[in-house]
Amino acid sequence: MIDLDNELAQNYLEDCTEHLAAIESDLLAIKMGGAGIDESRLGRIFRAVHSVWGGASFFELNHIQELALKMEEVLAQIRSDKTAPTREQIRILLLATDRMSQLIQQPTASNQADIAGIMAALDSLLASNSSAASQAGVTALNRAGRTSGPLRILLAEDDLSCRLVLQTFLSRYGECHVAVNGTEAVEAFRAAMEQGRAYDLICMDILMPEMNGREAVRLIRAMEEARGILSTSGAKIIMTTTVEDAKEVILCFQELCDAYLMKPIDLTELIGQMKRYQLV
Repeated sequence: MIDLDNELAQNYLEDCTEHLAAIESDLLAIKMGGAGIDESRLGRIFRAVHSVWGGASFFELNHIQELALKMEEVLAQIRSDKTAPTREQIRILLLATDRMSQLIQQPTASNQADIAGIMAALDSLLASNSSAASQAGVTALNRAGRTSGPLRILLAEDDLSCRLVLQTFLSRYGECHVAVNGTEAVEAFRAAMEQGRAYDLICMDILMPEMNGREAVRLIRAMEEARGILSTSGAKIIMTTTVEDAKEVILCFQELCDAYLMKPIDLTELIGQMKRYQLV
């Protein structure tokens, strides 16, 4: 486990506490709101859970990461159904939120904590949902609507040597387009969507001129949502950065990136992430 006593870790744990309190508040508000669909709150909950998951993966808080990921899957399923969550779904999501809050209070012992019961309860929600979205396998790890064939890849990287290495490697898996800053990346993504040829994978450097990678991810996810595409079904976005940019990495998860890789990029880790998201 990464050192949890440093300032960055403490800031993450404090942010987690705030995220989880907000999640609980929004879930209770949805519960009180009746049968109407509150997509705004559901989206806010999903973003907060994703932020908890991203930081937990960085700090190797494995059980918190597992709970957050399973919550993401349930929330993605609910949002795909386009119906208000049931009282049972809200009850279990609240239990999961409370369990993560408990683990956050004792992070160094969290990986040894018992989460089997709440994980089973979350799994029961996924198993009991017989909607078309469930049958199609819409989860936080599946890209819905992905067709077979070569990938469409966008590589946003301003460093020439890193760009050449990644472009050479990724080109073997499909059509690889290049952007040298965040502005170019956003415009390339916009053009691809307008042409009906969305990207499957985006590798996004964080520190770039004109527009940084975090802002680019925020705009890309906003374009997807404007077309009714959830981040779980959109492009898979892998951030690339240096160890010194750890704080920025965590902030990127708040904008709904899917993973991060530290530079220099380990190509074995990159292909591992691609396999994880069923891109290869």
